[in-house]
Amino acid sequence: MDGLTLRERVVTQLLTALQAVRPDEPALIAIDGFDGVGKTYLAQELAALADAATRPILNVSIDGFHRPKAERVAAGLGAEGFYRGSYRYDVFRALVVDAARARQPITPAVWDVDADEAVDVATVDVSSDVIVLVDGIFLQRPELADVWDATVWVDAPLEITVPRGNARFPGTHDPDPEAPVNQRYVGGQRLYLAEADPRSHSTWVFDNTDLERPTLRNRAVEDDRHPHRRQAQQ
Repeated sequence: MDGLTLRERVVTQLLTALQAVRPDEPALIAIDGFDGVGKTYLAQELAALADAATRPILNVSIDGFHRPKAERVAAGLGAEGFYRGSYRYDVFRALVVDAARARQPITPAVWDVDADEAVDVATVDVSSDVIVLVDGIFLQRPELADVWDATVWVDAPLEITVPRGNARFPGTHDPDPEAPVNQRYVGGQRLYLAEADPRSHSTWVFDNTDLERPTLRNRAVEDDRHPHRRQAQQ
């Protein structure tokens, strides 16, 4: 891997690990983490690197399965509403998960959250060994916990992810995670941590705090080295 940046080396290391997941059949892998941590960008990097690899990667975002705005508002404007009422998990499971398992064409999105309208996108055929790489928030919550063949938790502290995520939008934004304006989103993510403990349950942890110097940890290897830690989590 001469000539690669440190980030390219670490992303390539992760890609090699993903390629070994259920090698002879469709694999569903989550790229999970906070808003603004860099999940979508990482998924795109992996897909680009896989062009010359042995297995194809198909990127899907959970954002394509948002509920309409009226339903999200009705669920509540606070943290609880954000966590409980943002996505149509039943539709995602039917059109992506069940379809991929049956080796049938998947529908990668049904809703445009920015336009707040349904989208009519073409279905995508899946090969017998495709990796369906799904990026988004809350991907290991109870409704989806049994979906994944492997999971990647993209990690960074809220002090990093809040301003990083807000930078995607025009205007000025308060970078403080504790600011009232951020509490719907930060509070929702804290509810998720408390309910699902996704970092501890992920297959890999990709620390994306420093975008140029990420690190990758294999949770299974860590548990083998520290069995007392694994037992404490059971």
